[in-house]
Amino acid sequence: MPTERFQFTSSEGHQLAASLDMPEREPLAYALFAHCFTCGKDVLAASRIATALAAKGIAVLRFDFTGLGSSEGDFANSTFSSNVADLVRAADHLRETRKGPTILIGHSLGGAAILAAAGQIPDAKAVVTIAAPSDPAHVTGLFKDRIEDIRKHGKVEVSLAGRPFQIKREFLDDIAEHGLMAHVTKLHKALLIMHAPADDTVGIDNATRIFVAAKHPKSFVSLAGADHLLTGRRDAAYVADVIAAWAMRYLDPVAPEQAADPGEAPRNVVVRETRNGKFQQTVSIGPHHMLADEPVAAGGEDTGPGPYDFVLAGLGACTSMTMRLYADRKSLPLERVTVTLKHSKIHAEDCAECETKAGMLDQIERVIAMEGALDAEQRKKLMEIADKCPVHRTLTSEIHIVTHPAD
Repeated sequence: MPTERFQFTSSEGHQLAASLDMPEREPLAYALFAHCFTCGKDVLAASRIATALAAKGIAVLRFDFTGLGSSEGDFANSTFSSNVADLVRAADHLRETRKGPTILIGHSLGGAAILAAAGQIPDAKAVVTIAAPSDPAHVTGLFKDRIEDIRKHGKVEVSLAGRPFQIKREFLDDIAEHGLMAHVTKLHKALLIMHAPADDTVGIDNATRIFVAAKHPKSFVSLAGADHLLTGRRDAAYVADVIAAWAMRYLDPVAPEQAADPGEAPRNVVVRETRNGKFQQTVSIGPHHMLADEPVAAGGEDTGPGPYDFVLAGLGACTSMTMRLYADRKSLPLERVTVTLKHSKIHAEDCAECETKAGMLDQIERVIAMEGALDAEQRKKLMEIADKCPVHRTLTSEIHIVTHPAD
């Protein structure tokens, strides 16, 4: 998935490092992502969610706040208010160079910042919080034993996630002034709240307070089993799946010139490495976007179907469609078809019907279940029809693959 890296100017004049994860084709929408406190744009949750959303056609801008990652400035001089201002500047930059963000996503304290900034980003129609506190001051719990020293000395070094950070008295004063629930009540945008019930960093009660304060349309999704930082790859992928499906309800339809021609066939399939993990790929087929990967046992991260999974899916779909066309044409009482497939390697000598008698062969086991009041003869005919599906014929005939380098 293409990732553009650039800088834009913060509200205080610093150069902030940003990444824009782009889909293979014209984006369906643009999103702005705010990372967690003391994290950076490349933290696992942010990068994985951005990559997965880009694979679904949504471009995602993420950036390092002042003094974090590759951005200029001193983290000690940043405040919650400056973070909110930088989110607004990021939205402005996106609007000036591409298109304003219609989706806002914030993780942990970034979720609180997104809620505070949303009213200043007119393009935004859908807002998502992930493990967000209902009060920005919640973050002071991470260094509560040093608050007295910070107020006494004006600035103190604290350890957060095993790294040293300077926290100033101004940060405490600023964060105490924010009444976040007032922003939530006046949001007037669709809101999706995502939170893990067992989050031991930001408790689930925070999600309850945000949900109660928000007006409709609002939704809540439980991230059961996930930790606060979404370190599990599957959790990040699930979050991206839910955001993409939910947000589309509140966005404008894709312009006709951006939509794929529904009559176009065959369509190009474009597969590209994401460089996120060892094997992960984006797969674009017309307007459809998904991920491909390998199972964990094969060295992948299991973020999407594997190559053979796609082959089996193609055969299964073609089998079911072909049987449906025949049943409808013949007015057969076929209610539903379910095709279950499995790929394996077998010794050629174990296959009596195969021409090859030495070495190993690929074997696909296909089990077809048919629902409906079908008699024995009808079921037999439908099983014969299954072998006539185009993909079945392709896989069992000679295939000529032409490979050449791109221009």
